[in-house]
Amino acid sequence: MTPTAPAPPVSPALRRTWPPALRLLLGEEAGELWDAALAPVRGQVTQLRATGTTVQPSGAATVQYAAEVAWADGRRTRESLAATTGARIPTGATVLEGVIDGECVTVGVWRWPLDPALPGLAWASRATAAGTRLAELGLTEGPLRMRLRAYRPGRRAVVEASTGAASLFLKVVRPVAAPRLVERHAVLDGAVPVPPVLGCTDDGVIVLPGLPGTPMRELLARDGAGLPDAEGIDGLLDALPATAARVTPVGRSRPGDAQARIGDHATVLGLVLPAQRARLDRLVGALRAADPGEHPEVPVHGDFYESQLLVEDGAVVGLLDVDTVGRGRRIDDWSTLLGHLALLETILPAPALAVRYRAELEEAALRRWPAAQLRPRVAAVLLGLATGPFRVLEADWAARSEARIALAERWAGPARG
Repeated sequence: MTPTAPAPPVSPALRRTWPPALRLLLGEEAGELWDAALAPVRGQVTQLRATGTTVQPSGAATVQYAAEVAWADGRRTRESLAATTGARIPTGATVLEGVIDGECVTVGVWRWPLDPALPGLAWASRATAAGTRLAELGLTEGPLRMRLRAYRPGRRAVVEASTGAASLFLKVVRPVAAPRLVERHAVLDGAVPVPPVLGCTDDGVIVLPGLPGTPMRELLARDGAGLPDAEGIDGLLDALPATAARVTPVGRSRPGDAQARIGDHATVLGLVLPAQRARLDRLVGALRAADPGEHPEVPVHGDFYESQLLVEDGAVVGLLDVDTVGRGRRIDDWSTLLGHLALLETILPAPALAVRYRAELEEAALRRWPAAQLRPRVAAVLLGLATGPFRVLEADWAARSEARIALAERWAGPARG
């Protein structure tokens, strides 16, 4: 049997409560699954470690692995692998049937970078192929240095291609999603500091330039010099053009509306932490009973937090990841920012600056909206963020998720003095 490092570390009793897909993909049985997947190409996994996962409310799951593979010709290579279950296994994945505790689970698998949902990733992740395609687009010539910035299997990836003098960012999405993203950049270009689209390919690769500025998160972890004030942040959001509210919707709920997703987030947390279900039910009940208020629909970013903002001398000079831009409520953009800052306070080794900055922005937000409407929205954002430790498979994921649930409970309660 393939040596498998089950992740995350859990007690056998807890693992037995998980949905079949998680028990299969995060257990020793995953090694047998990959042995079957690689047998036709004469490969065998000798080491396998789960590095990230996404769980759906249905219990379906997607898991990434770092692996060592031994090949018939004697080579040993390090590989990035992915497996997914559920109704949306992408066409082109190798489909297998796994068995866990007598239950059959249909699984789609693939090797990096041959993600069947992201066909452009095959060339966008490789220096030689990317250099050829970018030269054809008239964007750059010469050798490239590639760096993977983000990868969500079956959903999206971001690869930085650097010539040494400058960088281009290759955003890889499902081909059907690329026109919507190009549309958003075109609508925003010139109104707010988004990167212009330099090129787009039919297989879902959008080429963007690097932007100046320092990520706000980095400033908060350092001395905080040059952070924008509340007026500057509101000015940035005010600058979103009215046409941004009319771009093609991405999902069914309003962009940035965390309260619309609290049920899904609580369900996922309850799947991996069943002992917390009663607590989660109480929190969801409190958030759904909160005063929603009356809020006009305006252009919003939809995923507005510190890592999306590049800052220079107190001004936001770069606005990133505009996939969710659309028609929503301004209070939700602010709640998203406050929720992320409230969590950042618990993560940074020296959080005093982040605490002061969050308090400053919260005070400004409370001059616009009542606490009874703002705080539950921040709590809803934090509930969504509570799934994060399991998603990245931190060693102490359960304790960290429970701490984030507790933080959401505090924001859902009465305002602090």
